[in-house]
Amino acid sequence: MASEEELFASIDALLEEEPQLPPPAERARLREAAGITQARLAEALKLKSTQSIKNWENGRSEPTGPRLAAYQRLLKGWAAKHPAPGTTTAVLAAPVPPAARQPEVPEMVTGLSDPEPEAGTSAPVQDSAAPERPARPAARPASTSRRPAAKKAAAPARDPHFPHGPLVVLDGDGSAYGTGGIVLDCPATTVPELVEWTLKESGLGAAKLNRYGKDSDPLIVLTAAAAVKLGLPERLEGHEQRRSLRLPEDHPAVKQVLKAKWQLTQRGFGPWARIYRKTQGRERQCVQLAILSWDALDERSWPGVAEMEPADIAGVLGVYAQRVITPRGSTAVSGLELMTALRPPTKPERDAETGNWVSSYNPGSLGTESMDPAPPEATPEHPVVVQSGWTGGFLNEEAYQWVRSVDTLSDEECLLPFAIGLDLNTAFLAASARLVVGLSAPDHFHNVKFNPKIPGSWLVDLSHIELDPRLPSPFTPDGTRPTGPAWYQTHTVAYAQELGHDVHPIEAYLRRETGAYLDPWHDRLKNAYVDTLADLGVTKDLDDRQFLAAMEQHKQIDPALAAVLAAIKATVKGGVGKLRERPQGKHYKEGERWPALERPTWRPDIRAAVISKARVNMHRKLNNMGRMTGLYPLAVLSDCVVYPSRGSSPLDFLPYATSGKPQPGGFRLGPTPGLAKLEGVQEMLWAIDLMEKGLNPARHIKGGDAVLDEGE
Repeated sequence: MASEEELFASIDALLEEEPQLPPPAERARLREAAGITQARLAEALKLKSTQSIKNWENGRSEPTGPRLAAYQRLLKGWAAKHPAPGTTTAVLAAPVPPAARQPEVPEMVTGLSDPEPEAGTSAPVQDSAAPERPARPAARPASTSRRPAAKKAAAPARDPHFPHGPLVVLDGDGSAYGTGGIVLDCPATTVPELVEWTLKESGLGAAKLNRYGKDSDPLIVLTAAAAVKLGLPERLEGHEQRRSLRLPEDHPAVKQVLKAKWQLTQRGFGPWARIYRKTQGRERQCVQLAILSWDALDERSWPGVAEMEPADIAGVLGVYAQRVITPRGSTAVSGLELMTALRPPTKPERDAETGNWVSSYNPGSLGTESMDPAPPEATPEHPVVVQSGWTGGFLNEEAYQWVRSVDTLSDEECLLPFAIGLDLNTAFLAASARLVVGLSAPDHFHNVKFNPKIPGSWLVDLSHIELDPRLPSPFTPDGTRPTGPAWYQTHTVAYAQELGHDVHPIEAYLRRETGAYLDPWHDRLKNAYVDTLADLGVTKDLDDRQFLAAMEQHKQIDPALAAVLAAIKATVKGGVGKLRERPQGKHYKEGERWPALERPTWRPDIRAAVISKARVNMHRKLNNMGRMTGLYPLAVLSDCVVYPSRGSSPLDFLPYATSGKPQPGGFRLGPTPGLAKLEGVQEMLWAIDLMEKGLNPARHIKGGDAVLDEGE
């Protein structure tokens, strides 16, 4: 039995520990009792947003450093003025009971860090917190400054193989912040040790999205402090490292990895380093690293996330992992890999002769082998083009970049006071719905009859088709009338037929095996987009006026969820762009193969089909708007269109029936892919001035330079 002296020493040590904060619910009660908003408190503590305050008050994370002391002092002052009901003295000085401060069993929290599963979905839940601690016991005492407290709430179904969720954000003190508010203790001091800990002790990973697929590899996101602790530079230094976005092969960290018999992918040790060993049996041995200070989370795709606290970063990435996929690189890489995760190339099949299970082609997928495109579907530097000497032209299925000629503006249009920009929600995603694409290699045909149900590329002359000069041509990205025979994707030619014109293809490259390859990709990303918007207060049940008001405020409601929404949109654009990834590097020579060509998902014909359908969808709405309202656009940039208007709201020019419902066929407001939202409002004279200078008002209607959504 311990002596009295030993017991007193232990008690003295507890008394000398840093004072504890009250439970999260008490923090919120004290602030509300003082009449202070979260926004005002965030401003007083010099925080960039209210998200940290929300996390402190629901137990997802804790303040650190000077903010911890300031917050402690503030809460003590409030406790003296507003004691809890039934108490006569302040209770903040008393330490929180151990069960509240560090629960033996981490419990799940709702909201950003641990979203509820979507009802009726069959895809496994990826974002998961743990019902128990990792196999390795904590190697150090629980930190009082950074460890989020647990909060009881209804939890989604958990995969017992991955009790601690898909990912963690590792900080320099060894705290690994996961989804659901959990914090694991990581003792690793080198990269090989981190990989071993992740695979053997962390309980991280995510279940496969398709029964024939593979589980997602665990993701470890490193803060700058964690990177330095593991022997990595805080930033990529030197011209060569920055240019190649990777460490040199002679860097000590790279040598450590190779010495421990681990391998790096062709990308090397860069912002998204994948470290692996060849699969042994059924167990994958692969860990994905992301290094924040090396710009792993691009600001355009993940606005503000890299500057968040580690627990908050884990929350943002956790929602994305649960709704989309565990990040595996840039959002473009994740978008492409999501296609394969949802449509695995192979499935197990029993061999009729031997009775053994073998790997066989999974119908509806792109298979395991790369496929050369038809020459008109390729890029000019592609080996198919260079080696064959192809000079027959190329598909030019790109997004709109069109500005209407000022000569076609009427006096009535010029006198309208406003120019209003409408933006179509994730237009490429909407175009991918029920999109039939080719699954087999292209076959070459001459003088073939056009069939709108067969995906492919058609050489046809559409120059005889004359349309309203106040509208862009639906057949070219710049909206000009074709001048002779050219290559078009099936949807473009089918639209010419829809407009009532005869088409007579000269030749075509068509695919015999077809399927709606992108359907599961569309469905998952659509649900992710709509659900995240709903969490931001933009729901399907809003009328148009309420929708516009909700969209105006949605980014301020929760910046973390707004970042998730931005990442989902970037996943759509980037994933489509990756289908036709061009060669990189100054040493590339035309005619050489580049790494992307070895992927089954290098499919420029599928990219062309998505963009063709999106552009046709846009023109169909433009045409219907002219017929229903007599209004014609000033400019179009990809999925953004600018209209003249008598009022400053889209409600002033969009077509509505006498019942108040939107007229079908034109632009409609709403939160789902393909519907429209307000992009910006400017004066009509401002738009005319840009048009006279040859500039596109759609690029600037929001008040800054818009990014062309080219699917690149």
